[in-house]
Amino acid sequence: MVFRALKYRNFRLFFSGQGISLTGTWMQSIAMSWLVYRMTNSAFMLGVVGFSSQIPTFILAPFTGVLADRHNRHKMLVVTQTLAMLQAFILAFLTLTGHIAVWHIIVLGVFLGCISSLDIPARHSFILEMVEEKENLGNAIALNSMMFNMARLIGPSIAGILIAVAGEGVCFLINAVSYFAVIASLLAMKIPRRYNEKKEADYNMLKDLREGFNYAFGFVPIKAILFLLGIISLMGMSYAVLMPVFAKDILHGGPHTLGFLMGAVGIGSLAGTIYLASKKNIITLGRMLPIAAGIFGLSVMIFSFSHNLVFSLVLLFFSGFGIMVQMAASNTILQTIVDDDKRGRIMSFYTMAFMGMAPFGSLFSGMLASKIGVSNTLIISGLCCILAAVIFAFNLPSLRKTVRPIYVKMGIVSEIEMKG
Repeated sequence: MVFRALKYRNFRLFFSGQGISLTGTWMQSIAMSWLVYRMTNSAFMLGVVGFSSQIPTFILAPFTGVLADRHNRHKMLVVTQTLAMLQAFILAFLTLTGHIAVWHIIVLGVFLGCISSLDIPARHSFILEMVEEKENLGNAIALNSMMFNMARLIGPSIAGILIAVAGEGVCFLINAVSYFAVIASLLAMKIPRRYNEKKEADYNMLKDLREGFNYAFGFVPIKAILFLLGIISLMGMSYAVLMPVFAKDILHGGPHTLGFLMGAVGIGSLAGTIYLASKKNIITLGRMLPIAAGIFGLSVMIFSFSHNLVFSLVLLFFSGFGIMVQMAASNTILQTIVDDDKRGRIMSFYTMAFMGMAPFGSLFSGMLASKIGVSNTLIISGLCCILAAVIFAFNLPSLRKTVRPIYVKMGIVSEIEMKG
């Protein structure tokens, strides 16, 4: 059953509230990138803005992961969502009053990045507290990704129209208002007290950080998954930062074209999450990782040659499918094999790999695109993703042997199923 995790009340609340809020978030993301490119006409500045909004995640995520393991994740999410709402209101006010400048966008991006560094590991590790049973964890993660991509499909399309009709500031204002939905859903939840809240005064930040690092990088399957995810994020995800250049200069379109392009990525990602949600077990997720990464890298490479809108939309569909399957499958495997008391820290390393490496990729791609062009930049990005997928696939048999006993011990699958 595709929607089986929705039987849990808390997860239903989260699913609905977060879905509304994320639609606004995607509207803001598209409007911000278009505003920056309209103001500067610079691919490099798109990279700078992307870097500034994501670099705090790379720096702070290991520390916020410790906080997510030791404090009330539910309360954390209420605070982070409230602060994100404040950021959106400030951005909307500056834009609607005509006082917005690029440095405002950079500063507010850093502020939102600091918020996200705590929000993301807390949110990912909070999923198990909402679904309660590990056998439904994979479905909940897939549905969470589905909700994310439904928002990515709807948000950019609405933003493209609103930017053309009313300007970027309206998108920022709608995003700010949308946060009320997720905050209300969080406040309506009933969450039992977690065991490690009783130990809030007993932990040592550096000791717990070192313990989490040794655990993550001392266990080969976790290390390999994080490595693949980090390469994909560093070299591949920058294609989204350069999308305004493709929309305006290569496809000769406007903000509605940008909305269509990002919407195609959203449709592909949505298809990927539906595919994952329909799977009854997690045995085959490991082999999906290199396949999905290869599909993503190949799609990005071919997209770099496209000058036709329809063909570009098809390719972006496959890139969205590939990256979402790779990301969500990695999340599911990591959350399944990790010890409960280290979940927040492992999710913080997951955040570093997927979100934290992106700012370096954004900055590098912006600089490279200004020198060799956006098309050549994406060719290099796609090749790196394919190479990382091949390396992971080569090591997959030994990784599966290491993970197999964990699945059997946890009762997720039987010994007979694993041998099959």
